Amino acid sequence: MRTDLFDFELPEDRIALHPVSPRDAARLLVVRPGAPFEDRIVHELPALLQPGDALVLNDTRVIPAALRGVRHRGEHAAHIAVTLTERRDDSRWRALAKPAKRLKDGDRLQFGHSGSACLSGALDATVVGGPQDGEVELVFDLAGPDLDAAIASVGMMPLPPYIAGRRPAEEEDRRDYQTIYAARDGAVAAPTAGLHFTPELMAALDARRVSRHFVTLHVGAGTFLPVKAEDTGDHQMHSERGEVSAETAAALNRVRAAGGRIVAVGTTSLRLLETAAQNGEIQPFSGATDMFITPGYRFRAVDVLMTNFHLPRSTLFMLAAAFSGLDVMKAAYAHAVREGYRFYSYGDACLLFPSGPVKG
Repeated sequence: MRTDLFDFELPEDRIALHPVSPRDAARLLVVRPGAPFEDRIVHELPALLQPGDALVLNDTRVIPAALRGVRHRGEHAAHIAVTLTERRDDSRWRALAKPAKRLKDGDRLQFGHSGSACLSGALDATVVGGPQDGEVELVFDLAGPDLDAAIASVGMMPLPPYIAGRRPAEEEDRRDYQTIYAARDGAVAAPTAGLHFTPELMAALDARRVSRHFVTLHVGAGTFLPVKAEDTGDHQMHSERGEVSAETAAALNRVRAAGGRIVAVGTTSLRLLETAAQNGEIQPFSGATDMFITPGYRFRAVDVLMTNFHLPRSTLFMLAAAFSGLDVMKAAYAHAVREGYRFYSYGDACLLFPSGPVKG
């Protein structure tokens, strides 16, 4: 399909730079193809679901992957910023660098306080892969848990470019840009639909007899990249690692067999479940997925999708259009703009129902 079909106009003042408080006070646009849009609030979610439904949430944990430091090359030094994107082994990471043109093989990078050997004071690395499309490969002097602790100490939350370009990261982002159920380190971007959940909302869902199940997909920085190809068929998705346990797969299959619906919280949960769905059931899964969902895809595992409002021409908006229909989603986004909804990672959410039956 032509990429420009997924374009739309969004005023800059609709981009949320901070979340609402409490989290579940965000607005929720309910989209049922063939029915009028419903303007609701996230804390009303239990009333929109049915007893026996199952929520599937991504429990990945965002690491403070944004690092600022100094590049050393002989007697010359320059300030540099990197965002870790993919771990290669115990000491090696791929990273986006700005400005990447300042780096070459063999450069030494120092993050944190110079001259300190303690974990909380310094984090040093060597560039071993020259810049390619703004990315470099770094080998850190530390490895394993020591490296993780150093990154946690000197790193900042890797805010999306549409936020980071308009304000600096704040201490509150360490809390705000993390779901309350985050458990497994590895993401460099948050599964943002999950940011709306609070303990009070979880309790209300329990009372409604809506079960909760967790999967893990470590979200990569590629989630923010627009599709640059003129045709969606020419776009290559970034690969991300995920896991659906045997226990979770079995539980979700029991929900489906009993007539309950699978409600994916976020596009990451949906893509992982669709990757794991085979032969009419959700299978255990552990590995990488680069699933790219566009209109025409036949959904096999997910009956309802809760997600935020996404960027024009993004793979996430394409997925939403595949789920509820392109014309429906364009109309929904136009409605959201008119009604003052807040967009993107810290913005409001929508609850999407499919344009056709899910094929088990």
